[in-house]
Amino acid sequence: MIYREDAEKREYEILSPLASRAAESKGRLYDEEQCCFRTVYQRDRDRIIHSKAFRRLIHKTQVFLAPETDHYRTRLTHTLEVAQISRTVAQILAYNGDLTEAIALGHDLGHTPFGHVGEKVLNSIHPGGFSHNEQSLRTVDLLEETSRRRGLNLTCEVRDGILNHRGPVRPMTLEGQIVKICDRIAYVNHDIDDAVRSGIFTMEDLPRKDLEVLGYTHSDRINNLIADLCSNSEGKDTVELSPDFSDALLDLRSFLFRNVYQSPDVRTTSDLDKVEKVITSLYDHFLEHPDEIQGIYGTVREEEGAHAAVRDWISGMTDRYALEMYEKLFVPQGWRQL
Repeated sequence: MIYREDAEKREYEILSPLASRAAESKGRLYDEEQCCFRTVYQRDRDRIIHSKAFRRLIHKTQVFLAPETDHYRTRLTHTLEVAQISRTVAQILAYNGDLTEAIALGHDLGHTPFGHVGEKVLNSIHPGGFSHNEQSLRTVDLLEETSRRRGLNLTCEVRDGILNHRGPVRPMTLEGQIVKICDRIAYVNHDIDDAVRSGIFTMEDLPRKDLEVLGYTHSDRINNLIADLCSNSEGKDTVELSPDFSDALLDLRSFLFRNVYQSPDVRTTSDLDKVEKVITSLYDHFLEHPDEIQGIYGTVREEEGAHAAVRDWISGMTDRYALEMYEKLFVPQGWRQL
């Protein structure tokens, strides 16, 4: 059998001197007994996979609201693609794959229903705003419950990677930096794939100068981005793409903002109005009736007030549950089957 101490020792033998090592973790929020077989990062990964928030990702929108087929990405499939790309990069660079995977699997746990549209609405109506990376950290720290305590009690390195997978702050570990870049690599490429499938644009519409750098097929672009990221980051204390690849990826991202994320073909005015109506109505209702919020969210209400509880309650909903709750609260029963 391979025990935890054996796995920790192996990390010193096979990982880069720049890699994070489980035996050197800065620790958890609360001390706890070590597992006999799994390292702390392996244990974090497993806790995230077994969480309710992770299971809910399958019914949360990535980009396309209420997709008509099963082939479009969801928040869960996006998360798995980020984890796969990130782990590949970590393996090539001889960094800690377990830590990388744990961060990737947890990075979007706090995302709202209805994708970035939902986040935008909640940010506009909640005092102090809303950011899904901060909510993801809050989810693993406070909102998930185990038989032992509130929160998953993850390591400092995983928590930091989740919080800083977006925004101006660079993650404290190279593994966290990998996830931050691979998140963008994943969503730019799979959103192109979904947009072409939906007929919003064709591959011929994409900027040719960017494709000449990154590649003309989905697999070529991901493979070339991984190769560039690894070759440009080897032996360095930062993980980053070369300037040419970074510029091309950012340009494709800008193309997607113009033609997909803000396109009337994807998010019609009525869709935006409907999402805003659902989330705003639910938010206002539960502020007026905070006693209807139960479980862990009821505990948050008692500790931090109704606004915090309603934010946590709504952001944790799936698209389907939010619509069902809206129908239950605001649609007369006799009209629901019309």
